[in-house]
Amino acid sequence: MASFTLDDIRAAADAKYSSTDITVDEKTTARLLNPLRLSKEKREELQGIQDRMDADGVDQEELLAEAILIVVDHPKKGEALLKAVNGDLAVLAQIFNTYIEGAQVGEASASAS
Repeated sequence: MASFTLDDIRAAADAKYSSTDITVDEKTTARLLNPLRLSKEKREELQGIQDRMDADGVDQEELLAEAILIVVDHPKKGEALLKAVNGDLAVLAQIFNTYIEGAQVGEASASAS
């Protein structure tokens, strides 16, 4: 029978459900938290944004920026990231895709257990 400490479990969760870290500049790194590490309210907000992404006439830049501000570890870091992106929709989309791809690994494993 295997025995684990809570610290062991926390370390495994940290490794499996890690953040997506984006270095904005030498002083700022925006940590985009895995959805499983967000509060229930923020997970629901994120799901709402993802549901609206496919709607006709939606402002993709606005939704992607909103999603980043929901999942970032600190609002000022999210704002710094968005300022550095400067409205480049391709870069925003790539940030979000990189985030989602990283998050799906953890979510898929979590739902299987």
